Amino acid sequence: MKLKNAITDIPGIRVGHAQDFDAHTGCTVVLCEGGATGGVDQRGGAPGTRETDAMHPMHIVNQVHAVVLTGGSAFGLDSASGVVRYLEERGVGFDTRVAKVPIVPAAVLFDLSLGSADIRPGPEMGYQACENASADPPAEGNFGAGTGATVGKILGMSQAMKSGIGSASEHIGRGVIVAAIAAVNALGDVIDPQTNQIVAGARSIHKGPLHIGQPGYFADTLQVLRTLVGRTTMRFAAPKGNTVIGVVATNARLNKEQVTKVAQMAHDGIARTIRPAHTMFDGDTIFTLSTGERRADVNIVGAFGAEVIARAILRAVLAARPVGELPAARENQP
Repeated sequence: MKLKNAITDIPGIRVGHAQDFDAHTGCTVVLCEGGATGGVDQRGGAPGTRETDAMHPMHIVNQVHAVVLTGGSAFGLDSASGVVRYLEERGVGFDTRVAKVPIVPAAVLFDLSLGSADIRPGPEMGYQACENASADPPAEGNFGAGTGATVGKILGMSQAMKSGIGSASEHIGRGVIVAAIAAVNALGDVIDPQTNQIVAGARSIHKGPLHIGQPGYFADTLQVLRTLVGRTTMRFAAPKGNTVIGVVATNARLNKEQVTKVAQMAHDGIARTIRPAHTMFDGDTIFTLSTGERRADVNIVGAFGAEVIARAILRAVLAARPVGELPAARENQP
């Protein structure tokens, strides 16, 4: 089975970006207009979300019609209203008999410190992202929710690096596909799990020129944290605007409890590629969508959910382009 290595390899899934390159912010919509069983797991200490309670087991709504990943911090949640309007115009939604109500959960990342803090994704941008949606592989790097994403902020934004949004997919056998998309805006460093080396993260404060990958270029966030042990100033040392938000999608047939488990297991992909992960300064949130076409064990789907999230995170930073004084990992690529 030939795949595009993107979340749009799942039949029925379309993805659209919209962004403001001058303000360095944007949003991404993952459309599943035919409905998909949805789950969510949120592990960071600083989340910004919408409609996540409806996705938990023992709630009446079983299917969602889109997921929004957006910049703009809590302001950016307004972009989901544009997605709701787009779907309502097309008769898509949960049937309440008097109206069809689109179910559109959303999660935000904080990008206000990179561009214009007073320009954020809103309903118009969310609607535009829907109009831009297609089954083609979504653009990666500085697009959509990744437009203003950065990583490695333990020493402040001046020592951070540019990140973005990335996607990945895998055929795990018998026609079952597991795929992901992730916008990466972490406090910590991004690690290549194959080499255990930092790919993008906090840069050392040093004199003289150093190039990405050279010894001493990266500060290593864990080593910086060692210097803060015993202090009461950790909350002042780290910028509070961080998070990794993403979606795992599969054509496996899973119920609501199972997709929630897949979302939980997929967080292992964050832990493999971001060091440290799930801090009180991150709002890490993963959604899961199941389109229900193929039989597969939830444990297997969850295991590969973690794999594709890890790959999507790595692709997000490798596709990112520099912005202003912030370098990007691709500068070190051949």
